[in-house]
Amino acid sequence: MAIVDTNYCFIYVNVGCQGHISDGGVFRNTEFYTKLENDDLYLPQDEALPGRKILVPYMPVADDAFPLTRHIMKPYATVLNKGSLKRVFNYRLSRARRIVENAFGLLTSAFRIFQKTNRN
Repeated sequence: MAIVDTNYCFIYVNVGCQGHISDGGVFRNTEFYTKLENDDLYLPQDEALPGRKILVPYMPVADDAFPLTRHIMKPYATVLNKGSLKRVFNYRLSRARRIVENAFGLLTSAFRIFQKTNRN
């Protein structure tokens, strides 16, 4: 499990968890999650998005496997009508999540060892 910034840099990595645990379960058992939920990560102060007045917290984006919390943004999990605001949100969120997928792609292309499953 890893946290990647917008520059494709891995800023947190947790390895060694058993394979049968879900992504959300792995995340809940990390020090990062504990610090995130306890506001101990020293994230920037909440601020309004451009052109808005409502303050929004900084947060990682995630997929459906992760819990929806104040600090974790994930997509809507229903079938959505074309052009609906929720569908637009899901599309834009998936574009942000693409950074993570690309970072893992860059990692595996540079270090081929990550292309194979490690079986003991």
